[in-house]
Amino acid sequence: MLPNPTLDQLQVFLTVAESGSFSAASRVLNRAQSVISYTIANLEAQLEMPLFERSGARQPKLTEAGRAMLEDARRLMTDLHVMRARVKSLKEGLEAEVSVAISVMVPSQAMVDVLREFRDRFPSVALNLTAGELGMVMDAVQSGKATIGIGGAVLKQDDSILIDKIGHSFMIPVVAANHPLAQIDRPLTLSDVREEVQLVVTDASGLTKGRDFNVLSYKTWRVSDIATKHALIRGGLGWGGLPASIIREDLVSGALVHLDLRAYEQGEYPIYAMRRIANPPGPAATWMIEAFRSRLSACPNHADFTASLSEIRTPEIPLAAE
Repeated sequence: MLPNPTLDQLQVFLTVAESGSFSAASRVLNRAQSVISYTIANLEAQLEMPLFERSGARQPKLTEAGRAMLEDARRLMTDLHVMRARVKSLKEGLEAEVSVAISVMVPSQAMVDVLREFRDRFPSVALNLTAGELGMVMDAVQSGKATIGIGGAVLKQDDSILIDKIGHSFMIPVVAANHPLAQIDRPLTLSDVREEVQLVVTDASGLTKGRDFNVLSYKTWRVSDIATKHALIRGGLGWGGLPASIIREDLVSGALVHLDLRAYEQGEYPIYAMRRIANPPGPAATWMIEAFRSRLSACPNHADFTASLSEIRTPEIPLAAE
């Protein structure tokens, strides 16, 4: 009978495979490289098969058997995290504090409504709230700064993060009413916007480094946050996409004008609830996730939203769940 690999061996194997080298794994796990090499050698001896190709390459490369074992190891470690999380949730009662990261794509009225009810339901629970854009939410959850994240931009696969779609929002291209683009009485083409300044938010998390979304102009001004972008667009300094829920009143009043720019992708922007598998939310955080789900799942779909643009000056028409 083959001896069973230990959980520690599987963790070391996963870390080497995911970090790309024995030396990188030693830094991640804070162990000597010789210990990492010894652990992998023992695991290979127990399984009676090589997991890495070491000859002729500067970095270890997974063998065919190693690639097959990688999926099994990930599944076993994920199951272990789930078990530990279940034990933790059974041992712990109501949290002392809930740390939540919320994307600016979440309609502000929905956020206010949820947090108001949260305050009334859980008066003894402190709240640590971080709001941001793009990869900030996932970064906060991955780093442990937030127990839960409510937002979008799932930019990389992470088996340690549980991700659940709970609603959606919209980004739409807009410009100030006095901007030259607002005076063009026809659908806009790429050539119309190429030479105009486009306002673009830079992702402080670094998860989208080197990637741009819906950037169509040759001239770009990059800003740190949505609020600044909103203010500059309202001031006539350029055009750009903004969350529909943020600019609802601007569209109703006519301060901002929706651009009929088909080259700009205007589909639904999914909003997710995120949390680490190993750090399950307590009763208060669990309630918060479901409260956001209840409100955000009522967002209009893309077809309804597009139809509402023709009646944008009617205050009763919602542009996102509120």
